[in-house]
Amino acid sequence: MKKSKILIVSDMCGYGKVAAAAQMPIFSYMGHDVFTLPTMLISNTFPYGKYAIMESTDYIVEALEKWNELGFRFDAITTGFMASERQAQMVAQYCREQAALGTAIYVDPVMGDYGKLYGGANDGTVRCMREMLSVAHLCFPNYTEACLLTNMPYKEKGITATEAKELVNKVRRIGSMSVIITSCIIDDQHSVVGYNHFSGKYFLLPYDEIPVQFPGTGDIFSSIIVGKLQDGDTLEHATRYAMDIIHSWIDKNKNNQDINRGIPIERHLNEL
Repeated sequence: MKKSKILIVSDMCGYGKVAAAAQMPIFSYMGHDVFTLPTMLISNTFPYGKYAIMESTDYIVEALEKWNELGFRFDAITTGFMASERQAQMVAQYCREQAALGTAIYVDPVMGDYGKLYGGANDGTVRCMREMLSVAHLCFPNYTEACLLTNMPYKEKGITATEAKELVNKVRRIGSMSVIITSCIIDDQHSVVGYNHFSGKYFLLPYDEIPVQFPGTGDIFSSIIVGKLQDGDTLEHATRYAMDIIHSWIDKNKNNQDINRGIPIERHLNEL
């Protein structure tokens, strides 16, 4: 099977398995060729409470200029956290140009959880992510991010299946062709809800929550799906597969002494 050239456009964390640091080993193990364009450098994951950040927008300007001169092309691009609106506009334009050449665009609008924005994110971040969704073939917001993107109220106790479908449709109207919304409580059941634009069908996949919070699980989830899709899998099957892998890895690491580092991915790659 022909493997894909996948470009990761996301932040790079020095201490912790999140963002590009989580995605690279997964794509590599699945046999894909991996390339990176860091949106910022972060010293460690945010739950530690102290961290250093260096934005890389000026570097991206020069890197994309050189890549265009060299004629580099990718089969897929995955995007994560954007450091500024300028950066998002630049990356979105690059994605549009690549999509016109046949590149699949996957967008994870990283900006919040549990009903609120992450530290350092603001209204500008929401605008950034709407810009990114406008070029997406598939996006992966969690429930909080879907609400922020669509100006829908966040309901801590959950939503109905009808409300979930409405939320999916509102995300689609921003521009993403297919949608997966994670971390939902739908009719009192933890679920992932989505829409596959290839089949024109909605899907609802329930799961049992393990009450422990690892940073980077969303990055693992989306990477497994992207890797499977690039291998020709269907969206529904790839999503269920990724959900089962994530559940297994969280369960095996739930008693780790330092969960702020994220899941030690390399120890479990043979399960993919």
